[in-house]
Amino acid sequence: MADALLAGIVLLGSCVQWLTGMGFALVAVPALVLLLGPSEGVVLANCAAGAISVVGLAGGWRRVRPAAMVPLSAAAACTVPAGAWLTRQLPEPVLLLVMGSLVTLAVLLVMRGARVPALRGVRGAVVAGAAGGFMNAAAGVGGPPVSLYAVNADWTVREFVPNAQFYGVVVNAFSVAANGTPALTGPQWASVAAALMTGALLGRTLAGRLPEPRARLLILALSLTGGFSAMAKGLWGL
Repeated sequence: MADALLAGIVLLGSCVQWLTGMGFALVAVPALVLLLGPSEGVVLANCAAGAISVVGLAGGWRRVRPAAMVPLSAAAACTVPAGAWLTRQLPEPVLLLVMGSLVTLAVLLVMRGARVPALRGVRGAVVAGAAGGFMNAAAGVGGPPVSLYAVNADWTVREFVPNAQFYGVVVNAFSVAANGTPALTGPQWASVAAALMTGALLGRTLAGRLPEPRARLLILALSLTGGFSAMAKGLWGL
């Protein structure tokens, strides 16, 4: 049952990622940390999100904007070690509470579409990258700062997706290097790989049929539910 649930979480996250270009972590991380524990849940999310980003980037790498993504990715690489260090210092209930809070805050900021002057230009890329790198290594959710940067840069969805995939490759590679890989069995790895591929097929199929506003609302609702659940479990364990 636990392995089936693991595959279902990864499948849903993969489908969401292919629908929107980003969202695997927001949807999957809260459920993964509840199922596997904070450390294992985060590193699995890093591995899965990184793999999806590699595949997604293959078809859109020509639309990556180096002027924005180089400083953003460099800043993320600098803060990943701090996030990884934090996960090794906090007890599990506190870590769950921190992760749930970060997911919830990130979703609320994305929902608001916050306009922040500090998130513009090269300075904005550095700020977003630094915040995203820390959050990705600590809680597996490094995408929202990049989403906010894109909102403040007035990027379209077509512009955002390949750059988000590029960032996903870089930040998750550094996060896996800092946190390691999850201790899964061979059958579990196989089910995760199958779920990633199935989710990708479903996401690509639904992309042309599900209106973007409805898909976005569904993703944010799932993410908020997961964030609140992780916070509740953390508070219960204190």
